[in-house]
Amino acid sequence: MQQALDLRAEGAELYELVRVLDRDAWQRPTPFKNWTVNDVIAHLHTTDRVAHLALTDADEFRAMATRREPAISSRGSSSARFELPEGPELGECWHAYLGKLCDLLSGVDPRARIPWFGPDMSARMFATARQMETWAHGQDVYDLLKKPRPNTDRIKNIAVIGVRTFGWAFANRGLEIPAVVPYVRLTAPSGATWEWGEPETADRVEGSAVEFCHVVTQGRNIADTDLAVTGETATRWMAIAQCFAGGPEEPPAAGQRLW
Repeated sequence: MQQALDLRAEGAELYELVRVLDRDAWQRPTPFKNWTVNDVIAHLHTTDRVAHLALTDADEFRAMATRREPAISSRGSSSARFELPEGPELGECWHAYLGKLCDLLSGVDPRARIPWFGPDMSARMFATARQMETWAHGQDVYDLLKKPRPNTDRIKNIAVIGVRTFGWAFANRGLEIPAVVPYVRLTAPSGATWEWGEPETADRVEGSAVEFCHVVTQGRNIADTDLAVTGETATRWMAIAQCFAGGPEEPPAAGQRLW
């Protein structure tokens, strides 16, 4: 499954960024809700471990989700299920376990249905969701270090999940889903053009694929991008876009994560 390979590559890139950080740097707050680097990697690692559970024991995962057990760390280095090391040791633990998750995903039928906190999804989309979260939270560390990021065309997976969650962004807020889905035309890091929807649609989102991915993962406010947004529906979507599971979240304020 190509998406499992892309997840592995996404993790490897983030690992190269964090593995050289000293212990003090792991405790520095990132621009994402003041989470430290340690918080970010702990969150990714515990989510990966819960993802492994969803893949290997769907019944136990559903029971855990029904109990609303706080299995995923949102702040700090541990959760109800997992006690984790901190700092560089956490980085090694996370990276090694992510490799095992990718090995598992590589052997799963891409069409198999996997339970998660939102709707069930195909294994292919499940792998994409893990890549999306790894990429999005990886940006938190790049933002902290003020380090330019070398994006590749594997972010197409993230753009796909961003487009596919158009209806979810509205439904998750109790809003009526617009009847017409905007046309999306993006320029990939390689210079290729990616398109979704009907070109004659009046509502449109056009521009950088990287900026689009930042918006749908709520890493950037739409006002801090050069995306061209046309039409009321497209404008409403880009203001609330959310391609990840969970309750409705708000994007950062304009200028908050721009550097």
